[in-house]
Amino acid sequence: MGSRLLNIQRRAAEHGRLRTGYTQGNRPVKSATWVVTSHSEEHVRKAAELWGGTPETWKPLNSTTAQWRVITKASSIEALITPGDPLNQYNELWSAGGCQRRCDGQTELLSRQPCLCLARFGEDWHQQKKGTVCSATSRFNVMLPDLSGMGMWRAETHSFYAASEWGGMVDMVLAGTDGKGFVPVTLRIEPRQVVRDGQTKKFPVVVVELRGVTPRQALAGPMSTAMALDPSGSRAVAALEAPRPDYLALAEGALTSDDVRDVWRQARKAGHVDPKGSDPLSKELMAIAERMDAEAEPVEAELEPEGGWPAVAEVPTA
Repeated sequence: MGSRLLNIQRRAAEHGRLRTGYTQGNRPVKSATWVVTSHSEEHVRKAAELWGGTPETWKPLNSTTAQWRVITKASSIEALITPGDPLNQYNELWSAGGCQRRCDGQTELLSRQPCLCLARFGEDWHQQKKGTVCSATSRFNVMLPDLSGMGMWRAETHSFYAASEWGGMVDMVLAGTDGKGFVPVTLRIEPRQVVRDGQTKKFPVVVVELRGVTPRQALAGPMSTAMALDPSGSRAVAALEAPRPDYLALAEGALTSDDVRDVWRQARKAGHVDPKGSDPLSKELMAIAERMDAEAEPVEAELEPEGGWPAVAEVPTA
């Protein structure tokens, strides 16, 4: 491997965002399915192929730069936790002028003062009206293995409840893997509700779950990239299957037309030709058999069974 700059943190490019809401004009709308946004039309169109929805151009609020987005039909998507620590969490307060507060729960980092929301409202500060206190902001970087590109996608939530769940899940995984290797997960939007002061409030929460592996496997140390990409092992099983024979080479090496017919029967049994012989490979094999029949000695031809190829139900005729 070549050298790297030691004073620069290496990271993959961000391809786009995974959102749980969208805007209609200036009105925010919560979504029960994932919303994928990116500057890349290719990425968004591929996401629409995988998870449904119609790609469209879109401008985020207070932005003049157009992006692409698709409101998918999927409430769950497959992702990979990448090496390192993928989770970044702060209590943040934003305005049109940018980030006004960024707090780690104890210290407001921009002013270096103790947590302002906690000092003013106490332990239940997060229940105050939005805009008057910080929002528990969690940014989770994942890789989407079925989309093009090797970059990262950022799932972001301002849910107080998701913040604790994401942190607990990621910390357990990091304890087992030491931040090395990939871990397969599912990102699922789950509807929740709470009853507070006699009122029921409904909201979506993004749940991060292990995918295709048990906690024992996830906590046993870094898993191989191959296992993370295919935890069910289905691709590995397919890779171990016998390669498809070169039926044309087998037919050309056959001694008689009956041997060629046996090659066709072998291909039919393996499901590599159409049972009625309408596919190109069947026709090529038939042509080889007919050529051998034409080149055979007359006495050999008289010994051939009548009918040439077996019945249509078994082997196709030319």
